[in-house]
Amino acid sequence: MIVQLRQPADVLQKRQIISVLQNLGYTTQPVRTHAAEYIVCIGSAAIDIRRIGVLPGVGDVFRVSDTYKLVSRKWKTRTSVIRLGDEVSIGSGTPVMIAGPCSIEHEDQVRSIVSHLKQSGIRIMRGGAFKPRSSPYAFQGLGLNGLKLLYRTCKEQGIYVISEVMEIGQIDQMYDFVDIFQVGARNTQNFNLLKALGSVDKPVLLKRGISGSIDELLQSAEYIFSSGNEEIMLCERGIRSFENAYRNTFDINAIPLLKAKSHLPVIADPSHGIGIREHVPDIALAAIVAGADGVMYEVHEQPEEAASDGQQTLNFEESARMQLRAARLIQAMQDSL
Repeated sequence: MIVQLRQPADVLQKRQIISVLQNLGYTTQPVRTHAAEYIVCIGSAAIDIRRIGVLPGVGDVFRVSDTYKLVSRKWKTRTSVIRLGDEVSIGSGTPVMIAGPCSIEHEDQVRSIVSHLKQSGIRIMRGGAFKPRSSPYAFQGLGLNGLKLLYRTCKEQGIYVISEVMEIGQIDQMYDFVDIFQVGARNTQNFNLLKALGSVDKPVLLKRGISGSIDELLQSAEYIFSSGNEEIMLCERGIRSFENAYRNTFDINAIPLLKAKSHLPVIADPSHGIGIREHVPDIALAAIVAGADGVMYEVHEQPEEAASDGQQTLNFEESARMQLRAARLIQAMQDSL
C-alpha cells in the first residue's frame, strides 16, 4: 500500500498516520521526493483503505501488491513524464531520440556530432566520459575533462547531455555537467550507487543488467525512487543469452511488459541490443512500434575509427536515414490513433 500525503505535509499529522498504520500491523517507510511525500506500507492486513483515506493529512491511498511499489503502474496509471527545460519531454507520447558516441574522444569529434544532432533535430546527446570496459587495456574515456568538453559544446547548441556514472564519488563531480545520469548494465544492482542517485534532483536512466530479469530492473528502480528521486527512465539494452550471432539478445518483449508493469518511461538501446551496425535501425523502429518512449543509439562521423564500439555505431548518413524513417513511423502511428 502507498499513502500519498497532502502537501505541504504536517509533521503531527504524519506521525498520527504512521501510528495508525503500525497499529494495523504495517511496517512503514516514509519517502520524500522532490515532488511529493509518501508512506510505503508493507504488510498483509486486510483493511478498508477508506479508514486511511479519511485521516487528516492523507491525499490518497493506493493498494499495490507488487514488491516494487513506487515504480508500479498499479497506483500511477499514466506514464510519468521527464521534462528537460520547457522543450523536451520523455514519456509524453512522442518517442524521443538520444544519440552520440560510445565515448568522448576529442573536441573535433564532439563538435561534428553535435552539429549532426542539431541538423537532425535531436536534443539529447549521449557520450561516455568514464567508460567501464571488459578489458583493462581498452580505452577508458577522457574522464571529467571529456565530460566538461561535451557539456560545454552541447550547451552552445541547446542540446542536453546524458552520461554514465560509475561510482558514488563521481556524482558530485559530474553534477554540473550532465542533465541525465546514466546507470550502466554493470551497475544496475549497485544498490549503494542507486540510493545515492536517489538524493539528486536530476533524472536517472537505469539500464537493464546483462543477465537481469524484468523484476530485478524494477526493484533497482525502486531503490532510486524510495531514496527520493522520482525522475527515472528504464532502458532495455539487451540481455546475455546462449546466442552468439550478435552482441546481446534485444528483448523486444520487455518494452510493452515494462510499460504495463511500471509508469516509468522506457528507452530502447538498439546499438547495444544487437551490436551490429547495419541492423541497428530496424531494431530501433521495432522498439518504437513496441511502445518505447525513446531510442538511444550510437553515432560517429567515422565509426571505423571510433575509440570504442565502432561495430555498432551509425555514421551520419545512416543516422539521418534512420531519423527520417523513425519520424515517418511515429507520424503514421499517431495518425492511426
